Amino acid sequence: MWQEINGKSRVCGLFGHPVEHSFSPAMHNAAFAEKGLNWVYVPFDVKPESLARAVSGIVALNLAGVNVTVPHKQAVMPLLDEIDPIAQMIGAVNTIVNHGGRLIGYNTDGSGFVESLAREGDFSPAGKNALILGAGGAARAVAVKLALSGVKTLALSNRSLDKAAALASQISKLTGVQAKALPWGKELPKERVAESHLVVQTTPIGMSPGKDSYPEFPFEVLQPGQLVCDLIYNPDQTCFLKLAAQRGAAVLNGIGMLLYQGVLAFELWTKEKAPVEVMKISLREQVCK
Repeated sequence: MWQEINGKSRVCGLFGHPVEHSFSPAMHNAAFAEKGLNWVYVPFDVKPESLARAVSGIVALNLAGVNVTVPHKQAVMPLLDEIDPIAQMIGAVNTIVNHGGRLIGYNTDGSGFVESLAREGDFSPAGKNALILGAGGAARAVAVKLALSGVKTLALSNRSLDKAAALASQISKLTGVQAKALPWGKELPKERVAESHLVVQTTPIGMSPGKDSYPEFPFEVLQPGQLVCDLIYNPDQTCFLKLAAQRGAAVLNGIGMLLYQGVLAFELWTKEKAPVEVMKISLREQVCK
């Protein structure tokens, strides 16, 4: 339901480049309307050379806060007054809260993923073996939060073994959980896949328009009782997930992570409980367009 903007409206939004593809404005504005809050969420296309001025504008314009997306998640960090410890570990910020003129950076991506495991997959990572495919920003956010959530073992498989090894070393030092780097594709040890309670695919392979592609992976050793996640949400079921499901594994796409990172950001800004179902409906409507 549309709510008229007036002099008392609180404004938050999204800093990124580009931003026209984002599902966040519709999701958050639906949530504000559901809660009867006089708030509005606006996407701001911020070029890299304008980032510092845009961040200053949060305080100057008294914005409640913003989400931050590519390419600014790392670059924004030195521009803030304070960084939450988890965001510091991840090395990226996706949510900024304007706390009385002090800008505090958070990262809700990893927490959103773990929350989606609990809410959508009925899965707790504590004491489990986890395998992550990829070693980019999404893999790092997921790996840090899984480690902090008490996984028993953590392994990272990437095309560049050196990149996986570097990330594994950083995760181990930051969290105390011994992370291990593994090779990619045919060289990925099948026994490590078979003993993984959780497999998380974090690369863009299989995302529309390349929805017929999927990472090389030993699907034949998957079995019932394992949970396989793909952070891609368009298409809603990638070839990777379809092949995993054929082996009896439970599967989960990336819509839950997108939803719960937004839920956590909403609650950081408003200090109110987010209307999760309304936000979920908004996301599903947009994905299906």
